[in-house]
Formats: sequence, structure tokens, C-alpha cells
Amino acid sequence: MGLTANEFTVQFIGTLIKFAIVAGIALNIPPVMVWAERRIPAMMQRRKGPNRVGIFQFRIYGLMQSLADTIKLIFKEEVVPEGAHKAFYHLAPVFAVFPAFLIAMAIPYGPDIQVFGYTVPLSVIHVDVGFLFIFAVSSLAVYGVTIAGWASNNKYSLLGALRASGQMISYEIPLGMSLIPIVLIYGSLDLNKIVEAQTHVWTWGVFLSPISFVLFLISMFAETNRAPFDLAEAEGELVAGFHTEYTSAKFAAFFLGEYVSMFVLSCLASTVFFGGWQVPFFDVRSLDEMFGFVGVGALVGFMSLLLKAAFFMWVYVWVRWTVPRFRYDQLMNLGWKYMIPLGLINVVVTAVILAAVRF
Repeated sequence: MGLTANEFTVQFIGTLIKFAIVAGIALNIPPVMVWAERRIPAMMQRRKGPNRVGIFQFRIYGLMQSLADTIKLIFKEEVVPEGAHKAFYHLAPVFAVFPAFLIAMAIPYGPDIQVFGYTVPLSVIHVDVGFLFIFAVSSLAVYGVTIAGWASNNKYSLLGALRASGQMISYEIPLGMSLIPIVLIYGSLDLNKIVEAQTHVWTWGVFLSPISFVLFLISMFAETNRAPFDLAEAEGELVAGFHTEYTSAKFAAFFLGEYVSMFVLSCLASTVFFGGWQVPFFDVRSLDEMFGFVGVGALVGFMSLLLKAAFFMWVYVWVRWTVPRFRYDQLMNLGWKYMIPLGLINVVVTAVILAAVRF
């Protein structure tokens, strides 16, 4: 008896496959980024960086160093500080990792494909509210930071947690405000529709709303606690900040959440401001008909988005080794005194211009 594909079966199997691919990519981001954060600064500073660890005689430019670090962290002894609240101490890394993986599932990684006559979107979960869902879930990461600092029974960890909480909450505002003009311009909250509207290079969000892009780019660094806004982990002041008392796999979990969040925000920046999976001056969906196979255009679009996201990941590393760390008062002043007012002006000006053009 033959099997017949119905819509539920196609969507269910498709969702499992998409989840496995996205989760696999997300899990491999930290090792690659740890290697990149060593090799790229080494090239900038004319030194070698990691280049010894390899397989037999194949060193592969030190790429196996990340694998060695991963194995070390997994098997390293775990130490729980005396006086720590054990339940919340063990729960905090989960709050750091879970939101990052969940929001990665909402990014459209390519154009919709047709499978057995059914349309399958290339986002694991397709939500009409788009980046509002991403912001809502990503804001949960602040609980992981706060709980980690409080449960560690360490004053430096608590101070780092308070810094990170204030920083993340403050920069959520300009981050969200930077995308309001994008909603006004494209008339939708759906990330898929926003990408579809950027068919030509000159319709990319970076050209239609450059101020929004600048605000979003700065907020990206603050939201992920990256230099020059890594005040929550300032080693000269707070040892290692909110995760000072964490060791072994739990220590690695915080970095896993951080790197996945960086990847998601890089994908979101590429989606909203640089056409997402669109390829400049070329319609990737025409590749299916050209090659006679379904999914060729989706694969090319997927690679296009990953390349754009990789550029922003490189910018993260570049800025870290170029711009010195801000003081905390400078960080908060930048957000509240400059970025939020500029974001408000940007929203008003965009609305006025669109009203004059369309009406």
C-alpha cells in the first residue's frame, strides 16, 4: 500500500528537517567563532594565533583548537560556590541558551519551496508578527543573566548581572525603535514579506532607512554584551561578571547563548536591511526552472543569507579588537540621551515623508 503525502505530513517532516539544520548550524557557531576571534585579531596584529592543534599532521590553521576547548569544557570538573542558590544557579544557563535557539527558528532562511504541491516556508516557525516575536523571546535572556549573578553568591557576579540587565533593557528600546520605520516603509511585520519587498538593491532597508540601520547596528553590540559594550564582563573590574562562578559546561552554555544571539541578530540585520536571502540583481527562484530541480533557488538564497550574516559576525570581531570599552555611564548616556531621541526623530521623519509621498 503506497503512502500519500498530505499537508500535515509534509509540514511536520519539513519542520523536523528545518529544525535539525538550524540547530546544527547554531551548535557549530561557537567553535567556529572562537577560532575566528583568535585568528582574525592575530592577522590584525601580525601574529599567528592558534595553529598547533590538529588531527595527526593536519593542523588546518588551528581549527581543531576549538574542538579541544570544547572537550576540555565538557570534561572539566564543575564547581558550585558555597552559599549559591543551587536550583537557580543550575537554571540560569538554560535561560541563556533557550531564547537564543528559539528566536533562530523564526528567521526566514530562504524563499518558500513547493513539496508535493504544498508550500513549505524556509523558517522553522512562521509567525506573522516577525521580529516582534524575536524581541519578545530574546528579552527573556536577561533572566538568565540576572539569575546567574544573583544565585552565584558573589558580589562581582551580582554587579555584572545588574549592569547587564540595565544595559539589555535600555538598548531594547532603540533596537525596537530602529525597526519601526522599516514596518512603515514595507507595511508589514512579517519578515518574509519584508524580504519579498527588497527585490532590488535600492529597495534594501539600509538605503531606505540608513538611520535605522546605524541604530540597529549599535544596539546589536549592546544587546549581546559585546565589546565595546561588554561592561557586564569587564575583567578589569568584575573578574568575569555575571558568570564568574561558572565552570565546565555551564560556563560554555553562556557563550553558546551569546554566539547564537549574535548569529540571530546578524541574520535579522541581513533580513531587514540587506535583502535577506535575496541575491543582488538576480532572482534565485528562477534557478529551480533553470536546473529543473526544486530547492536550488532556496539553497542559493540560504547561502546568500549566511554570507551576509557572516559579514556581520566578522564586524563583531573587528569592532571588539578596534574600539576600546566604554564606561558604564557613557554606555547609558549613549542609549538614553542620544539613541532614543534620534530613534524618535527617525520614526517621525519617516512617517511624515511616507505620508507626503503616498497621500
